[in-house]
Amino acid sequence: MSTMLRRTVIALALTVGFGISAAAPAQAAVWSSTDRWGTYSSGGYTLYNNVWGSGYGPQTIWANSATSWGVWANHPNTGGIKSYPNQTRWSGKKISALGTLSSTFNVTVPTSGVAFTTAYDVWSSDNKHEIMLWMNKYGAVGPLGTLQTTASVGGHTWNIYRGSNGSNNVYSFLRTSNASSGTVDIKAIANWIKNRGWFGDVTIGNVQLGYEITSASGGKDFITNSATITAT
Repeated sequence: MSTMLRRTVIALALTVGFGISAAAPAQAAVWSSTDRWGTYSSGGYTLYNNVWGSGYGPQTIWANSATSWGVWANHPNTGGIKSYPNQTRWSGKKISALGTLSSTFNVTVPTSGVAFTTAYDVWSSDNKHEIMLWMNKYGAVGPLGTLQTTASVGGHTWNIYRGSNGSNNVYSFLRTSNASSGTVDIKAIANWIKNRGWFGDVTIGNVQLGYEITSASGGKDFITNSATITAT
């Protein structure tokens, strides 16, 4: 699972020591980076390359804008999450004070020879609670915790898991079928968790959308054609 370490540590560029050239961006980009901790901020969003795991390969992030971006990743076919490249927006409001917290997304992702999930990662501002919304998944990946129930909330039907990674509580919502586009009402999901008593009226911090990649051997493109996060 993702941690604060993924987003804050600054380290050396990915390509050092690999002897492999990362692929060029799939489109003409205004920004790109092979640095494992490369970041780009624009219009209230920050993009993170965020290669945080062990045994990783090269990864290049690129952006046409903060809401149109992607990565080329070549991570070996081994276990363990290698990276979570993502698009982040800050909320900073308690659940009861939220006006709108939602997102619309459209992605193009590989469906074979990979292990990953396209997922939202929604954090409480104190990083004690993490909501993961799995929009699609391919290969040998699975959530932490145990299955609690199946429910329709926030515009989708999910298998819902509850667990901990040792640092924070994790609530994983796995869509019952893969989707490459759609709209998600994140406020409704946060309220659903609160109403079950799993947490209180917490302040929502970072809201992220990205690709939690375990393997992408040979090099694969993960493209966010468009994605907006609305936080009011």
